[in-house]
Amino acid sequence: MKYKLLVLDVDGTLLNEERQISKRTLAALIKVQQTGVRIVLASGRPTYGLMPLAKTLELGNYGGFIISYNGCQIIKADNGELLFERRINPEMLPYLEKKAHKNGFALFTYHDDTLITNSPENEYIQNEARLNNLQIIHEDEFSTAIDFAPCKCMLVSDDEDALIGLEDHWKKRLSGTLDAFRSEPYFLEVVPSGVDKANTLGALLEQLNLTREEVIAFGDGVCDVTMLQLAGLGVAMGHAQDSVKRCADYVTASNEEDGVALAVEKIILAEVHAAEIPLDYLNEQARHALMGNLGIQYTYASDSRIEATMPVDQRTRQPFGILHGGATLALAETVAGLGSMIIVQPDEIVVGMQVSGNHISSAHEGDTVRAVGTLVHKGRSSHVWNVDVFTSTNKLVSSIRVVNSVMKKR
Repeated sequence: MKYKLLVLDVDGTLLNEERQISKRTLAALIKVQQTGVRIVLASGRPTYGLMPLAKTLELGNYGGFIISYNGCQIIKADNGELLFERRINPEMLPYLEKKAHKNGFALFTYHDDTLITNSPENEYIQNEARLNNLQIIHEDEFSTAIDFAPCKCMLVSDDEDALIGLEDHWKKRLSGTLDAFRSEPYFLEVVPSGVDKANTLGALLEQLNLTREEVIAFGDGVCDVTMLQLAGLGVAMGHAQDSVKRCADYVTASNEEDGVALAVEKIILAEVHAAEIPLDYLNEQARHALMGNLGIQYTYASDSRIEATMPVDQRTRQPFGILHGGATLALAETVAGLGSMIIVQPDEIVVGMQVSGNHISSAHEGDTVRAVGTLVHKGRSSHVWNVDVFTSTNKLVSSIRVVNSVMKKR
């Protein structure tokens, strides 16, 4: 498979205007991870504010990552391990506070699950805390109260011209020490020098031993441009500024029109073939799911045939030491589910509708049964699979019919 890493800006890209992941986008991103592509969330949000999104996307189950604070941290989604970090020298905080006070700007920073500010009543600051589920802590003596090195600081004002003026001044005055840029008309962000999404993504690629050609990145803002240019394929959202679109290789629909899903379906999922499905990867990622708990392992996949094995042990046997019929049905649904997932169109999803089985003979504890699923019917709205389950000596244990419903994503 050409692409190994899918990098997503969050606000304005992954999320719609209601700050939600649409059902179609979620389905597409879960499916693309099942093909072996890992996802990275790259955002200006704090790490704490990105964790719920990472959980919704199941990044922890598929080896995904979080790039937070516009590149100040890289976090492994499965265990929260910190892989990379850059922070502001605390000695710079009195200077930043002085400039904010002189211009009448509000000032805040992040620390774990809190937002620390000198202006807790500020509307933009309250919205930022709400967006990231952060508790606001009021500190009048901002630089004195901050006893840690922050990843970034934010200056806030409705006076856009004043923010632009300070941004231009700091680009000259603080060059090589700190970087300043406006992420919103009312936000001026201050981060360590040289930190942005692209540079941090480059550090992640080195750790993963991946090339830029194996990366596809999505974004909608000026802060995403360097990341789009670094990626082998940079995708701009349909509502992005023309200057952003000119820096991208491909322009998709807007975030209100499932732009991420449409591009993923066309560029990645439409190119997936059964022979390329990484079965070892799927088995590893499913170890905490039902199939993992039952010991089910995929062993073969094609467009019309799926095979898997399951041990007859304390997890799958009846009290008398023979294979439980319910475990057999779970094995059959697991096989048929993968088969339908492979053959549906990129804009379709599969839902199990019916399973019925005939149990013919027994399998005893200590054996390993093998399920062979073959496609009986491939319709526009349903798939029918026949799944035969055999013992290790090829004795037929069960013959099961599974019907999957095929639906368009919405």
